[in-house]
Amino acid sequence: MEATPKLLVFESEEHVAVCLAKYIADLSGNFVRERGVFTVVLSGGYMIESLRKLVEPPYVDSVEWGKWHVFWLDERVVPKDHADSNYKLAYDGFLSKVPIPPGQIYAINDSLSAEGAADDYEACLRQLVNKQVVDISSVNGFPKFDLILLGMGPDGHVASLFPGHPLIKENQRWVTFIKDSPKPPPERITFTFPVINSAANIALVVTGPGEVDAVGRALSADQSSVPLPVQMVSTENGKLTWFTDKQATAKLEVQGCK
Repeated sequence: MEATPKLLVFESEEHVAVCLAKYIADLSGNFVRERGVFTVVLSGGYMIESLRKLVEPPYVDSVEWGKWHVFWLDERVVPKDHADSNYKLAYDGFLSKVPIPPGQIYAINDSLSAEGAADDYEACLRQLVNKQVVDISSVNGFPKFDLILLGMGPDGHVASLFPGHPLIKENQRWVTFIKDSPKPPPERITFTFPVINSAANIALVVTGPGEVDAVGRALSADQSSVPLPVQMVSTENGKLTWFTDKQATAKLEVQGCK
């Protein structure tokens, strides 16, 4: 049975960033106590900007960064110093400002083809599951990350899983690849929905007016049309929390949070 998503609506993006930092820091503390590690999956886009409060006091000094293991939900198959690289975005805005050991930051091998990079990244995940760094779902055998941080595009896509694309139906692989992304650059790797939906916690962060139509559709009572990729995000044994602001939810009748 799917868990009911939790919708949080804040006054502004600034409030979202403040509360997201506390949410992540609390999860980090809990998982470090329970498992000795904290596995976090990052997205690209504005997600990294949303993490800015984590690199400020009190969190920059109190979070046990040495226990973090960091992964990417999807990545563009470009060099790590390329402007389109999600690794570069995360490194410049977040990872360079906190003391996570470099060996616990798992970027893709950008010297490989899209298919090769996807295979290599899945092999890396399997090794970390075997080492019990990454948890495994007892329900379906897919990796169970402690926290996946999801963004969403104006078309309702998540990761590199786009509306109408065959990859949204992939249910065997952990990591797959796309060579014809409707959004440039065309070649990417991406986690599949079974991996996303096996997470212990998913934070879906959507702020500003750019995605207001997709948010309205995704969270409306009328689910009769073909689902957007974001509507395929669900957790049977975890928790899904939407972190939004009033601009993003302008087409919903919801009560805001302070």
